[in-house]
Amino acid sequence: MPPADSRERVSTALKALQDSICQGLEALDGEGKFQEDSWVREEGGGGRSRVLKGGRVFEQGGVNFSEVWGKDLPPSILVQRPEAAGHGFYATGTSMVLHPRNPYIPTVHLNYRYFEAGPVWWFGGGIDLTPYYPTREDAAHFHKTIKAACDRHHPHYYPAFKRWCDEYFYLKHRGETRGVGGIFFDYQDTQGILYPISYPGSHSDTPAADYSKQVGPVQGRTWEDLFAFVQDCGNAFLPAYVPIAERHQNDEYGDRERNFQLYRRGRYVEFNLVYDRGTIFGLQTNGRTESILMSLPPLVRWEYNYKPEPGTPEAELYEVFLKPQDWAEWNG
Repeated sequence: MPPADSRERVSTALKALQDSICQGLEALDGEGKFQEDSWVREEGGGGRSRVLKGGRVFEQGGVNFSEVWGKDLPPSILVQRPEAAGHGFYATGTSMVLHPRNPYIPTVHLNYRYFEAGPVWWFGGGIDLTPYYPTREDAAHFHKTIKAACDRHHPHYYPAFKRWCDEYFYLKHRGETRGVGGIFFDYQDTQGILYPISYPGSHSDTPAADYSKQVGPVQGRTWEDLFAFVQDCGNAFLPAYVPIAERHQNDEYGDRERNFQLYRRGRYVEFNLVYDRGTIFGLQTNGRTESILMSLPPLVRWEYNYKPEPGTPEAELYEVFLKPQDWAEWNG
């Protein structure tokens, strides 16, 4: 069983994460301020949505906290963990998506969450970077910062969860990753399996699955261990992302770069509406629609059969950065 005060502790930590991220982003933007919109879920729970619009750096961004509870468990959970039957569920998380104004600053997404139903509980989440005009230095800095947070808790966390991220943030219908990745994990509990293949969306023949099989379960892992790991990962966001945004906030751009940014934002929309687990879970549990769809960009465009010109920065995105790379090992 989780600790008796598990829900209160996770809720407090995730609210604090929301606070620190908002403070750091307002300092970076210099002009925009987050507006808070608190909401209540009739079936139990609620949240606080914070959105920044029309800032100097961020065209739009949102940092949300939510916690919901109820009696009826989703059928998919009961199939995988029948011991949860008869228990009410509790789910909480902090999520963030930032859509910068300048095409040279990447979009970034973060989500850390906790689920509990009686004796069944797990932590999940991750962070990933979606650049439009990327540099190797930016991708390496982002991954090295996240890897350092993972390595403080277990040497196999980053290799496993980086592979899982490359697998998860993949648009099958486009045949490309959403960006340069980061980490992604789910269903992490005392069983210690880094990549559980018994849950929806998991596969037995991927690099993440193979790595998890090779290293085996993490022995002796506790609720406290995972709680500390998730907090460290959340706190790594600002040092991973802010230096990249600061480096490119004054880069000059024109219509070509802006149009390409809006076109690539379409991939973000496609992923979030077709594949994203958080979006699907939120809609299935009658969450607040405005908060769930906060992740979508304010402006976006699609273009029929677009092909980047060979030898251009746009082509380099497809040829280099939308393919899984060992960015944490890059030394330019």
